[in-house]
Amino acid sequence: MQHPAKKISLVTALIFALSACGGDKAPEKAPEPAKVETAPAATAEVPAENKAEVTQEPIQEPATEAELAQAPEPVAEAPTETAAAPVEALSIEEGKKRYEQTCKVCHDQGLLDAPKLSDKAEWAKRLEKGVDKLHEHSAKGFNKMPAQAVGAVTEAEVYAAVDYMLEQAK
Repeated sequence: MQHPAKKISLVTALIFALSACGGDKAPEKAPEPAKVETAPAATAEVPAENKAEVTQEPIQEPATEAELAQAPEPVAEAPTETAAAPVEALSIEEGKKRYEQTCKVCHDQGLLDAPKLSDKAEWAKRLEKGVDKLHEHSAKGFNKMPAQAVGAVTEAEVYAAVDYMLEQAK
């Protein structure tokens, strides 16, 4: 994750740039397209007579109600949901590496209401929702917490970082 100040600067610059796109000016008329003369298209040749052989097949009459009642009803197959593969567990050491690279910026200083690494009471409140919910919120984002499992960062790395932070808050 880049430094938050860089992201804020980028977003601010983007907002200013886009706001400059509007205005009260009337749109300028586009110049008239140049007229280009083209030669008339050549006439297409009429294809030769089609000599395909026509065969007569008997037309099948629609089934009667009696026939439909005797026919077995098609069985609808239950939709098969492919369960997402469980995220592989990484070590606490891997979590520490991810924390140092990404999470430390906010969690060391409590930015964006992030619980500080050493604040056991705040971590206990969040842990009441369960570790799975903390993993999900960290990976996909929640409230002010931006999604962390983006780009080259895997969910497994994010989960390991959460596990590392929980371990430190014990």
